[in-house]
Amino acid sequence: TLLQAICGTLTPSNGRVITQGRIAALLELGSGFNSDFTGRENVYLSGSILGLTIKEINNRFQLILDFADIGEFIDRPVKTYSSGMMLRLAFAVIAHVDADILIIDEALAVGDAFFTQKCMRFLRKFMEHGTVIFVSHDTPSVINLCDRAIWLNQGDVMLDGPPKFVCEKYLEAFFEANQGQSFKLKRSKNVKNIKNENYIDQRKDFINNSNLRNDIKVFQFKEDSPSFGKGGVRIENVQLLDELRNSLSYVVGGEKVTLRVVGEVYEKIASPVLGFYVKDRLGQALFGDNTYLSTMGANIELSRGDNVEGEFQFYMPFLPEGDYSITVAFADGTQEEHIQHHWVHDALLLKSISNKFVSGLVGIPMLKIELKRM
Repeated sequence: TLLQAICGTLTPSNGRVITQGRIAALLELGSGFNSDFTGRENVYLSGSILGLTIKEINNRFQLILDFADIGEFIDRPVKTYSSGMMLRLAFAVIAHVDADILIIDEALAVGDAFFTQKCMRFLRKFMEHGTVIFVSHDTPSVINLCDRAIWLNQGDVMLDGPPKFVCEKYLEAFFEANQGQSFKLKRSKNVKNIKNENYIDQRKDFINNSNLRNDIKVFQFKEDSPSFGKGGVRIENVQLLDELRNSLSYVVGGEKVTLRVVGEVYEKIASPVLGFYVKDRLGQALFGDNTYLSTMGANIELSRGDNVEGEFQFYMPFLPEGDYSITVAFADGTQEEHIQHHWVHDALLLKSISNKFVSGLVGIPMLKIELKRM
């Protein structure tokens, strides 16, 4: 309803919508298309509706065709198209109408991975000069693309702010709605405090005084990190350990580390699952894992009063300069169906002071790099 009001296809019964510039929208696959027309005919129909002249459409037709990449199907009726092909053509049209505002509503969910990435690259480029209104339940996409997020529920604005913060609150509400009443966890007075001890500076073990060093500061576990869950387990400590099981205050990337999570059990947990994500400053998940597959069939059952410990060992990647965090969560169930007992946002903070060239979001330690003449 809101998007249609912004587009001008629905007149609001109250209030007003003020826009500046040309609007192009992808609200529903096939909207604006005649199902009996060919793709070519619909390009001209849709382009005309969006304000282009026939001459302008002629000049841009090949660009539209190249972007859609549907080949000979351009001359077949769109009623024979798959949903992915319909998306390709519809997005290609709105991408070439010189719009000032683009409105995208969930449509990218039906595209294949290659075309979806193509669309995301276009939207990032478009946002350098235009406005994108992107509607989705896919929180990673919202965090990745947007610089402001508004959470709507039954027509009410629940939250308006930075995407990472809004998406975290939306996630909390999602689990509450699907798992019954949840609550914010507070530290119990009868739980002993587990302190990180024997911190070492991992850099001293490396002859690493060049300008390529990738220093990553590891901060201590934050007991007051934002968290939520049913409360059957409480995560009491999270650490990064070296191979001698010393708590790390620095890593440099490339070394073997262990992520250790310690918790206390407050109720019976039939099928415990522990997981983690390493996220960048925007909240995008870079990598992570959980214990479900590794412990399947092990019949691990936890009882009230038990202590529980989980570990993940991996080679630390090289991280581009910036701030990172590790989110941990303890659940009961399977990967598909489970109850979250304690989800801790940003349990460990990492700060990379990187002078090393890293290609991509993270740099993977290479076992071997070779180039030779055959």
